[in-house]
Amino acid sequence: MIDINLIREKPEWVKEQIAKLNDPAASDRIDNIIDLDKRRRQMLAESEAIQAARNKLNKSIGRLRGDKKMDDVTRTAYAVQGAALIADRKYEEAAALLAGETPLTPGEDADAENAMLKLQRRVGEMGARVESIDDYLKGVEADLEQHMLWLPNLPHESTIVAMSEEENKAWPPEGEMREYDFEPKPHWELGPELDIIDFERGVKISGSRAYILKGMGARLQRALISFFLDMARKKGFTELYVPYMVREDMMVGAGQFPKFREQVYHDPEADIYMLPTAEVAITNLHRDEILDEAQLPLNYVAHTPCFRRERTSAGRDVRGIKRVHQFEKVEMYKFTTPETSYAELESLTEAASDILRALQLPFRRLEIVTGDLGFSATKKYDLEVWSPGCKEWLEVSSCSNTEAFQARRANVKFRAEGQKRPQYVHTLNGSGLATPRVIIAIMETYQQADGSIVIPEVLRPYMGGDDVIRK
Repeated sequence: MIDINLIREKPEWVKEQIAKLNDPAASDRIDNIIDLDKRRRQMLAESEAIQAARNKLNKSIGRLRGDKKMDDVTRTAYAVQGAALIADRKYEEAAALLAGETPLTPGEDADAENAMLKLQRRVGEMGARVESIDDYLKGVEADLEQHMLWLPNLPHESTIVAMSEEENKAWPPEGEMREYDFEPKPHWELGPELDIIDFERGVKISGSRAYILKGMGARLQRALISFFLDMARKKGFTELYVPYMVREDMMVGAGQFPKFREQVYHDPEADIYMLPTAEVAITNLHRDEILDEAQLPLNYVAHTPCFRRERTSAGRDVRGIKRVHQFEKVEMYKFTTPETSYAELESLTEAASDILRALQLPFRRLEIVTGDLGFSATKKYDLEVWSPGCKEWLEVSSCSNTEAFQARRANVKFRAEGQKRPQYVHTLNGSGLATPRVIIAIMETYQQADGSIVIPEVLRPYMGGDDVIRK
């Protein structure tokens, strides 16, 4: 969530930043936010003023009734004029009058007791007015919150300004592009031939975009997960086992809701949601907490299945296991100070890159432009591996700095040394890595002419010493 103070102070600048993103509807929300925020503050001020005046009036009425030195004519005049001012919603003037801070004006005679009763009724009506304002205020605040929750994060000044993903900046590839004396096959052919991926039975069980990893295929995935976690642990990440189902406010805190609600699986009876990524759970790990600066950075890593509704498509991503409803992923996550978060982004991206280096898979870093930045990130890098069978680069990791965007939603703060007032942490997330496309890259990169697949050397200890997957 963006700081509303920034919108109040620099609305046109905020609009200019949002215009760099592929989210035209978001810019239109700024004017609504400014209007709702103005109304909210006006109503809050009015409600507080009425309550303060009401408290003052109640005390003054008590004094008015108990003042034995005051004659009934004067008491009646105060009551009549005070009630009239309250009826006109001149609450502060009424409070000042009954407190003796302003003089009475000559008025007509009236019954003292009835005048006092009328005055008390008018003061009671002030309470009803406060309730009416507060009820209306709830609606304004709900509308304001919704507009705020739909606003994407603003791009960092170093993020390349461009609208299309085709304009993402590709860094020079790393690793050796293997040469083959045969035509490399795609994984959707290799898998069934080796009997390690079963597409037909996966679809039979769960429908489209489902598959079964079998035998050495299942072992390969399990080996990768253990390897990913061990790599992260060696770099100082603390391993977590997190719930796979979360409450709605956790999804809001991580920036998944309301924008991506339709992409998430929901259990309506329990009113919980299946994780689209471990990022959701880890973001909320320190929800509503104030950390000490000495604790930061906090580095966490977790393996979870990820569940996502993928739209049916006739495009190239339909074949194989490139885009599926359920997959395994290891997520790395950092809570940092604002001053260190961009250095930590480089560290996080390097941690993910080191996994690909260890697997000896050719890969490249993409510097993501503003129009492809996504919802929560202010700066993002993707890592892509080369798959010679598919003949394309496949994203296996996305490393993002969200600055205080998620922390503001989840209310995660830290107190800097020597400072009384806490501030929001910065949060970063990065895949380390997602398994399906790494499996694709290993199968297609390490395939041999006879259809077998050489197991990368770093994975062999995790696979009982086996070095080749054969028919």
